Formats: sequence, structure tokens, C-alpha cells
Amino acid sequence: MPLGGLTKDLTAPLALLEIQIGREFDLKIKNYLKKHGVKVVIIVMLASIIVLAGAASRDGQAGLVKDAQGSLSAPARSAATAITGWMEGIYGYLYEYEMLVEDNNALRAELAEAQEMAREYEELKAENERLYTLLELKEKRSDFTLESSKIVSWDTSNYTSAFTIGKGTNSGIELGDCVITEYGALVGQVCEIGTTWATIRTIIDVNMDVGAFVGSNNYAGVITGEFSLMKQGLTRMGYLSGGAQIFTGDEVLTSGRGGAFPAGLLIGTVTTVMTEAGGQNTYGVVEPACDVDGLSQVFIVTDYEIVE
Repeated sequence: MPLGGLTKDLTAPLALLEIQIGREFDLKIKNYLKKHGVKVVIIVMLASIIVLAGAASRDGQAGLVKDAQGSLSAPARSAATAITGWMEGIYGYLYEYEMLVEDNNALRAELAEAQEMAREYEELKAENERLYTLLELKEKRSDFTLESSKIVSWDTSNYTSAFTIGKGTNSGIELGDCVITEYGALVGQVCEIGTTWATIRTIIDVNMDVGAFVGSNNYAGVITGEFSLMKQGLTRMGYLSGGAQIFTGDEVLTSGRGGAFPAGLLIGTVTTVMTEAGGQNTYGVVEPACDVDGLSQVFIVTDYEIVE
């Protein structure tokens, strides 16, 4: 085949190939610009500014491009200054907030400590007052040997009125010992005991029995717990001696009979005089002299002089 014919045969395919390559190149350029167009524009602008800035400055005066550069950079500097100030403000706020939180926590801790000290002070003050009052009782009842103790827990049963103290046989306390307040008012009796603890049955408990005198004529009777009265913080004075007459406001004292309780301890005051259903027997409802629910410290009579 002649050379001219070969050249003629190759011209068309080469042209088509060039067109195809050109299209693919244009497509790649377009895709690249879509992805990186902003970067390309910024790079071109920076390059132009640098080149023109070097050529435009003369005689100590800013050229057009440099002047434009300054004009363009001024808002950016203002924005940067504003952002910096805002960031500094935010940092300052956060720093001050953290400092306030720390100060607040420190103040809370100091307040809690001060409140605890105040509670301890009030407890010590109340205990001190109880001990001073107890000194007066000891002067009147010099035969008493007393052991003081704090109440550590109360019985949660609805069918009894009792509490536990933090002392027992190791402190010389025995089963059946009498328990009083600093004023000499009867609280109850030790009904269960261990080496370092004891359970006290209170004067209003349903299982409590105490020989007592009532009124100015010292009529004899017995304090016996009653469930319905126990729920009201009261107890009952019954089994009165023949011909006994009791009245509202009469004081009730321990009789000392049987040796379980010292004589003359104040039990309480008659609040109501009642008659049994048959109308034959009279009894009194008694409000204890001790505030059973308000007790926090009691005194156990471990020894005393029994007077028959």
C-alpha cells in the first residue's frame, strides 16, 4: 500500500482519539475544580497579590495592590480582633465560673462544718444542762448510784414502747434496773441486757407494771400499760385501794413496794378519771412526766437504798 494511503487511513482515528482525550481532560478539570475550586482561586489570588505588591510599591508610597491588600485585610483584622475579644470573654467567664463553683463548694463545706459544730454545741449544751439538773437530784437522792447513757435506737414495733442504750453489764447495769430522767421522773425499766447494750421498756409499754401512790392522801394503785393508751403516749392508774378518790391533776409517784423501783419517783399526772363498764371500779388516765418521744439520754439507777 502507498505511504500516502496509510497516512490518510490513520488521520481519522487519530482525530477521534484527540477529541476523546480532550473531552476526558475537560471532564477531569471540571471535576477537580468542583472539588478544589475554592483552594485554586485562593492560591491564584495570593500569588497575584504577592507579585503585584512587589511591583507596585515605589517612592515610599503604597501601590494600588498593596493599598487594596490593606483595605481587604482591615475587615479581617477587625474580625480577628472581635473574635479574640469574644474568646477572651468566654475564657474569662468560664474561669470566673469555675472559681465561683470552687468558692461555692468551699462555702458549702464551711457551712456544713459550722452546722455540725452548732449541732454538737447544742447537744453538749443540753447534756450539760441535764447534768447540772442531775446534780440537784443527787443532792436530794444521795443514795442513788447512777449510770448515764445515750439512746442508740428505738423499737420499731407498734405493740411496744422500748429503746436500746449503748451500755450493759460491763457498766454495772442489771436486768430490772430502774431508768429515770435527770429530773427524777420515771422512764421505765431494763427488760433485756447484754454486755454493751440494754433494752428499756418505757412507762407506757403494755407490759409495764409499777406500784404507785396517787393524790395527796397517797392512795395505792398500780400503773399498767394499755395498748390504746400507749398509742396516745399515756398509761393507766388502776387497782386502786378501797375508798380511793382520785382527781384530775393528781400526781402519781412510785410507791417503792417490792423493791423494783425507788420510792418517790414522779410517774406523771392524772389527766382523766374514768369508771369501768360495770360502774364499780374507777381508774385514772396518766400522762407521764417524762417526754417519752423526746428522750435522748437517760440515767440508770444501778443501786439505791430500799426503804420498807
